[in-house]
Amino acid sequence: PDALKALCLGLNGASETFPFDAETSVFKVGGKIFAISALDSDPLSVSLKCEPEIAVRLREAHPAITPGWHLNKRHWNTVVLDGTLPSSLVRELIDHSYDFVVAGLPKSQRAELQG
Repeated sequence: PDALKALCLGLNGASETFPFDAETSVFKVGGKIFAISALDSDPLSVSLKCEPEIAVRLREAHPAITPGWHLNKRHWNTVVLDGTLPSSLVRELIDHSYDFVVAGLPKSQRAELQG
């Protein structure tokens, strides 16, 4: 949980909020969600935004990646962090989610994050 939180908060402009309850961390950039996790859950999981075509391929290739739980299944995957996925892939998925959300922000916000 600490490593997941550190990865998410280590991204430029990222913040952690608790809009749903005190247990569910919601990580945002530019006011938009890129990751959701109940950091005390067992097994630990994180829901990440993803381009729809990539989301489907990831689900087909990895049993630990499923359609987003209680989220738009087209754009969200839930990733179970049970040790079956390489940590490098988990980092790539977090980065992809962050980048996907940043790409949808207004130009001025994107420039601020890059500058």
